[in-house]
Amino acid sequence: MSQLQKGDKKLLNAWAFYDWANSVYSLTIASAIFPIFYNSLFELRSGYLTIFGMYLKSTALISFITAASFLLVAVLSPLLSGIADYVGNKKMFMRFFNYLGAFSCIGLYWFNLDSIYIGLICYFFGLVGFWGSLVFYNSYLPDIAFEEQQDAISAKGYSLGYIGSVLLLVVNLAMVMFPSVFGISGSEDEARDTAMRISFIAVGLWWIGFSQYTYAYLPKGNSNSGKLTKSVVFNGFRELRKVWGQLGENVRLKRYLGGFFVYSMAVQTVMLVATYFGAQEIKWESEKQSTLGLIICILLIQLVAVLGAFLTSRASSKFGNIPVLIGINVFWVILCVGAYVIDQPVEFYVMASFVGLVMGGIQSLSRSTYSKLLPKTDDTASFFSFYDVAEKIGIVIGMIVYGVIDQYWGPRYSIMFLAAFFIIGIVLLMRIPKSTERSL
Repeated sequence: MSQLQKGDKKLLNAWAFYDWANSVYSLTIASAIFPIFYNSLFELRSGYLTIFGMYLKSTALISFITAASFLLVAVLSPLLSGIADYVGNKKMFMRFFNYLGAFSCIGLYWFNLDSIYIGLICYFFGLVGFWGSLVFYNSYLPDIAFEEQQDAISAKGYSLGYIGSVLLLVVNLAMVMFPSVFGISGSEDEARDTAMRISFIAVGLWWIGFSQYTYAYLPKGNSNSGKLTKSVVFNGFRELRKVWGQLGENVRLKRYLGGFFVYSMAVQTVMLVATYFGAQEIKWESEKQSTLGLIICILLIQLVAVLGAFLTSRASSKFGNIPVLIGINVFWVILCVGAYVIDQPVEFYVMASFVGLVMGGIQSLSRSTYSKLLPKTDDTASFFSFYDVAEKIGIVIGMIVYGVIDQYWGPRYSIMFLAAFFIIGIVLLMRIPKSTERSL
């Protein structure tokens, strides 16, 4: 198959379609069914266990495991980007992490408290695979799309991801709520548990299967001749240092990254812990209502997020990216304060709707804003590696902060602490020098 030219509609659609393939992980594993499954495992132990020589709350444990996985991705990203740039095959690395994450999702089928370490390893590498593949996926954006196309195709990618992941989650939800219809036998609790485990397999197969369309059209890149040396392997870290040095010459990009680092820390943490928060802090009438209610909330978030990504793209074209990002961060502060006081299911549904409205928008707009602020260079992989490393380190800090506060004071105080990150992010975004470019 001949390589498609930059800006080609078929190439843009193939790139965006990877969001359709991989977003089932972030919805089913990170946000919806796995958190419910994980919470149900610990109900008989009052939510605590002794592991790694420590007596930990189950939600604090998963926060720390999540932080550890993001730390590994942050360390690996520069190494891999250096090698990928040298061999000219970002697609190969993207595919490796895709398969690592997908097969780890399938491995969650066997997650239980008797083999807790194996289960946590699968969860750990599922995260590593998902975020590792995104390092290379995001770096493709300026390679396949012209600047004036980037906001729209970035938003389209997120929208495809929300729609695709919702479709699979609806099937998984039906399987969890009506297991007998799908031929799953056993008591009500046993059948529901089996259905959730099967959904993990479905995620892995979906992720691998639909990603093949993306790989069919994404360019491989130009390889270099010569031996892969130590210098090449650590080239990614040198590139990060070079990018850091170039930030001193680009005040707008440097200040944007500062704001992004702080508010993204809070956004990603909220997204990763929302379902655990809802399972613990909302007064559900029964376990069945809790399962159904939490999944409905996640579905609601995804559906509203499609509208949110579209409205954010339209608003950015009218008001500029930075002003819209500031407005969205203000809204996030209000949501964090609201989360501190709610405890009823209907309040959680309303909160979920508002979260969905700003969740997709802030992710899509953050990615395209960064792409627009980059200096004119062919070395986009290094800049996006820096972007991804900053994001991952932020998540490490956010999850550790959340886990520590949750362990000693509870999740409501953790959420309120995250509101402070959004406020700091607003202040930092407001310090970005104004641009004569209308799009920013």
